[in-house]
Amino acid sequence: MGATEPNVLLAALIEEAGVSRAGLAAHINRAGRARGLRLRYEHTAVARWLKGQRPRGQVPDLICEVLGTRLSRSVVLDDIGMGNPGSGTAVPASSLGGFVERATALWRSDDAQRPLGPVPATVTGTAAVMPVWEWENPPEDLDVSRGGPGRVSTADIVTLRAARAHYELMYRRAGGIATRSRVVGFLNAETAPLLRGGYSDATGRRLHRAAGGLVAVAGICAYDSDAHGLAQRYFHQALRLAKASGDRGFGGYVIALLVNQSLLLADYRQSVAFAQAALRAAKGHISPALAADLYAMQAKAYARLGDAGGARECIRRAEAEAARITPGLEPDETGYVQPGLVDVQVAEALLGIGDLPGAREHAANAVRTPAHDRGRVHRLAILTHVELRQGEADRAAVTAVEMAERARGMESRRLRDRLCAVREELIASGCAEAGRAAELIDGALRVPL
Repeated sequence: MGATEPNVLLAALIEEAGVSRAGLAAHINRAGRARGLRLRYEHTAVARWLKGQRPRGQVPDLICEVLGTRLSRSVVLDDIGMGNPGSGTAVPASSLGGFVERATALWRSDDAQRPLGPVPATVTGTAAVMPVWEWENPPEDLDVSRGGPGRVSTADIVTLRAARAHYELMYRRAGGIATRSRVVGFLNAETAPLLRGGYSDATGRRLHRAAGGLVAVAGICAYDSDAHGLAQRYFHQALRLAKASGDRGFGGYVIALLVNQSLLLADYRQSVAFAQAALRAAKGHISPALAADLYAMQAKAYARLGDAGGARECIRRAEAEAARITPGLEPDETGYVQPGLVDVQVAEALLGIGDLPGAREHAANAVRTPAHDRGRVHRLAILTHVELRQGEADRAAVTAVEMAERARGMESRRLRDRLCAVREELIASGCAEAGRAAELIDGALRVPL
């Protein structure tokens, strides 16, 4: 774990073991004496480990020994967040069973909202790329069956799928901040016991697919709450579950979430590389809607990199894929690719390469197309930006007013960022109508999230 990143895995295992910080320190001191070590740890040392500090020498092994004894199962360094210093929890588990234990530990910790210090930071470099590489490359999971308490039924999997649809709709209506605790609570209380239950290989693959859909929603909600390190971990978990399910198309969808996050974090080369990996590895399994979104996001990344040719080629591919979308034949998760979404993505890319007329045409088309409130706020924000760039401040003010009204009742850092950006541009225009629209946005921003 990094020095400034809380060790959520250790915290979750301590809670599961039912031991206090002082109690764990005392157990470790006794276990150390059995090895000839003179240790004098107290609860303050455990608090430092929970904040991300890694103890020296044999102490990590002693922690595993003590917790493993209390839990009546094997606990290894990866399980307590100390297997690969500096990589956090994003490195995938070596076995599916080990991964499940680590994933559910994160859910327990997030559900408890434990105040361990800073939220997890995003990982970069190899730690960020490795989950994608491992999803794309062998070895595959040849058998995901598991012997455990109870048997997972088809009804259980149907419940998980229904929950995913429920929380996705809640996210669209109320935002990620309001939805996050609900979906994480469901993961911890309902999904984790099923993953630890008993199931055949065939049932297990359907279970991992359904669980992955829920984990992806948890990641989206964390992303929308500005908890990017946590979101990244959920996306990496969903990708591992996608691999276990054998559903390559679903894996491509999860990578699209990582592409979107990379765009927000301004890692444009990673956005392009991840999108290409999804299109390459899921070829033949990826739906037209998802392909259209991946190409559109690549176009935005190329625009940010100053590659107008690359952006226009990806726009062409995105529009070609969008023309192939057949409602009713798409996976549940790609429902976000509603009519008009590719238009607004293309508008952003064209805005990035300075094609204002083209951006205006696509943004206006997107706004004319029906969408749920969250999507409409996004579309209206882009149209406002374009209108302001074209010097039409009065028209932009009208658009911004509708945007602010549509955003009412949503708890979302991403939408708040959009409102703030539009407000600044409106004020900078110096137009009286734009100033009044900015005041309306101020009113929305006064309500704390």
